[in-house]
Amino acid sequence: MLTQALLAAKCEKDVATWQAHSHYDSQRKNLCPQTDRKPIVRLLVIEDNTELAQLLANGLNAAGFEVDSAATAEDARSALMTTRYSSIVLDLGLPDADGLSILQEIRGKKDPVPVLILTARSAASDRIKGLRSGADDYLVKPFAFEELVARLEAILRRPSQLVGSSMKLGNLVFDTASRQAFINEEPQYLSSREAAVLELLIRRKGHVVSKRLIEDELFGLFNEIASNAIEVYIHRLRKQLLEHGATVKIHTVRGVGYLLAEV
Repeated sequence: MLTQALLAAKCEKDVATWQAHSHYDSQRKNLCPQTDRKPIVRLLVIEDNTELAQLLANGLNAAGFEVDSAATAEDARSALMTTRYSSIVLDLGLPDADGLSILQEIRGKKDPVPVLILTARSAASDRIKGLRSGADDYLVKPFAFEELVARLEAILRRPSQLVGSSMKLGNLVFDTASRQAFINEEPQYLSSREAAVLELLIRRKGHVVSKRLIEDELFGLFNEIASNAIEVYIHRLRKQLLEHGATVKIHTVRGVGYLLAEV
């Protein structure tokens, strides 16, 4: 088995090689020429080897993902409480708990978020246990970085991971697959972050969504943001809803957050 240092060194070389020879970014731009409308695909990487975690974050960021990292089970639980992720990359050998306990907690809550186990445990019995515990995929270290990206793309494409096909409030419909909003069946143009805010609000329709939760969803746990960034997105959404005759309204609950409800 490779030591942690050797594994990190191999990953660093693999990521550098992949970035140098991959045409991924140019292909992505060709598919999505309006880059502001690309869906935000946020990953949580749960990995206790800080060097490897940083290399994974750098490589996955270059591949078009936005990445948060957690080094312990406690950190992972805190991140999962405040942010909704598109997928999770999960190491099993965490310092304070077995990674499978995190997976079992996620599935115990009926959360369908895709989970890819990335671990040095290579025995068939370990792979079977991981998959039967609810993992969507299982990749053994050492690994080819390009394969990790391809596997993440594959599990994110699976229709079974969509949390319903659409959500409706009044004459507003939000399609979770295309991340497209409709008012009176007319499609609305929204930037990726405006769509992300609207999705959070309509998922929790009738309930207050804290400003902090919206910030974490849009910008991650560790990125600095402008103090009025969320207010700007809320203002744009309110204008869009009003101008297109929506029968719903975004209410401000001062000092707490925002609430989407029918007029």
